[in-house]
Amino acid sequence: MSFTTPEQFAAANKATVDSLLSVANAALASAERIAALNLNTARSVLEDSVSGAKALLAAKDPQEALSIQASLAQPNVEKAVAYSRSVYEISAQAQEELSKTIESQFSGFQKQVAELLDKAAKSAPAGSDVAVAAVKSAFAAANSAFDNLNKAARQVAEITEANVAAATNATVKAVGQTTARKAK
Repeated sequence: MSFTTPEQFAAANKATVDSLLSVANAALASAERIAALNLNTARSVLEDSVSGAKALLAAKDPQEALSIQASLAQPNVEKAVAYSRSVYEISAQAQEELSKTIESQFSGFQKQVAELLDKAAKSAPAGSDVAVAAVKSAFAAANSAFDNLNKAARQVAEITEANVAAATNATVKAVGQTTARKAK
């Protein structure tokens, strides 16, 4: 891609730096959210473990200890599922932000290439119409393929999210039923 003025070159460089900064900020924000989630989860696990150990030590007989242990299973599974769901949501949001940045960059690239093709078509020698049309057609096909790929990726993400939600709900329900049977 050629730039006809230093201003165009500077603008392209600024846009690239802005995009990289946006990606870096999104990645750091996601890492910060994951780190906070991990610290909060570790604190909660420690508190729950101490509380559970105290309850088990206070049990008067093995039957009561088994009952206490069974009652602790459901909340632990629910917390593990909530943690997994939070990690998934953070990751999905980061991926969405990255996709938006890439789409924006690709959109700008498409516009620049289209402008260059129009300039080339205007300044092309007579008889080169077929070659210019072929290049435009190939470019249009590439744009269509990119759009289709984006749509497919979004559909996969939606299906994955639905499957994660269904598996999560099934796990919580199964553990709840097992815990209820053991407590009886």
